[in-house]
Amino acid sequence: MSGLPQYEYVKLADLIAADITSGKLPAGAALPGERAMTEIYGVSIGTVRRAVQELRDRGLVATLPAKGTYVLDSPPPPV
Repeated sequence: MSGLPQYEYVKLADLIAADITSGKLPAGAALPGERAMTEIYGVSIGTVRRAVQELRDRGLVATLPAKGTYVLDSPPPPV
């Protein structure tokens, strides 16, 4: 399956998930805002939003309205 193309939002989610797993983004850390992430990663805001939703679906982050998105304390082990 490694030869199949991936959606950009999945690539971005995988990149951020790797930072969480490695400890580069520790538990409780805030992710950059959506607009900042578009500049950091060179993607559209739609891609950022879908990537953050993917990270929420994976149980790695939680979003608090008007506060931001934060890394959860106990990320699940990598699949």
